[in-house]
Amino acid sequence: MQRDELAAWLRLLLTPGLGRTSARQLLARFGLPEAVWGGSEAAWAAVVGPALAATMGTPLDGFDTVVDAHERWLDTGHDRHLLVLGDPRYPAELLEAADPPLALFVHGRLDALAHPRRLAVVGSRNPTAQGTQNAHAFAQALSEAGLCIVSGLALGVDGAAHTGALAGGGFTLAMVGTGLDRVYPSRHRELAHRIVAQGAMVSEYALGTPPLAQNFPQRNRLIAGLSVGTLVVEAALQSGSLITARLASEQGREVFAIPGSIHSTQARGCHALIRQGAKLVESAQDVLEELRLSLPITAPTGAQAPQAAQPGDALMNALGHDPVGLDTLLARTGIDTARLQAQLLELELEGRVARLPGGLLQRVAAV
Repeated sequence: MQRDELAAWLRLLLTPGLGRTSARQLLARFGLPEAVWGGSEAAWAAVVGPALAATMGTPLDGFDTVVDAHERWLDTGHDRHLLVLGDPRYPAELLEAADPPLALFVHGRLDALAHPRRLAVVGSRNPTAQGTQNAHAFAQALSEAGLCIVSGLALGVDGAAHTGALAGGGFTLAMVGTGLDRVYPSRHRELAHRIVAQGAMVSEYALGTPPLAQNFPQRNRLIAGLSVGTLVVEAALQSGSLITARLASEQGREVFAIPGSIHSTQARGCHALIRQGAKLVESAQDVLEELRLSLPITAPTGAQAPQAAQPGDALMNALGHDPVGLDTLLARTGIDTARLQAQLLELELEGRVARLPGGLLQRVAAV
């Protein structure tokens, strides 16, 4: 992309008050972005009104420096791209959406963005230990089955979903709400590097865009729009993941939800989705069957001997599947406090039990 064209697109993106809808109206009227900025204020006013037209005519402070920074970023490596409306590499699914972005900044593999079977995996930023394990295990199995896992790089379920997809050897896309010159949250910096190598980081925001709260619900529409379906792992009733699920449903995409304990606030969002018609899923195979796909067939390994009982199985049975307090466990097991604490510590170290806020404990079941 030549500098003049890049500058014209960036000016559309960065002009205050000029939203996506107005920008698309201008493009429909003038054609290329260079032609938009070659128009007169009166011509702009006929499309977007006099107040916004006056704003469009005001020079942007430091704009040449901004264009320079984007040129340098794009020229730094072969894996950095800017896909604009009209580019044949721009995802067709987003073109069909009600509010497609003007441009997509991509850092990573374009073949991941072009993958024909993409599934969103989203959920709470503060999941339970079981929720984190579910996100990782589902994403890994679905990745192994050939799906590209789409999520938002947030803490919690998003991070576990990306990590699971990477473990499955498949593609993963991180749709982010900042410019691609920064990683948010910063603790996912290493994960972001891995995603770039085995997928892509994608943003509709220009470089330098900070993590503004209003950008993340907008980011969610891209997660839903790119995906054939959305799997919600854990979500409270006010979770942003429910926004993603609603947007997916409105676009005629499948919505899946993993049920949880009736005592867990992080399960209530999923239960609400199921009541509204989302598909209840208990395994990755449930998702694949709904999408008319299948898990990879593994070679038979022969008959297996019955698995011997593991130490702590009786305590695991006493734990049940809902969060439970220490006093309740003492009553259920009848063993003394010191021995119970020792057994719980051993199960924690094995990854079979997790401690929750409020002194509660919960078993972590294999998926």
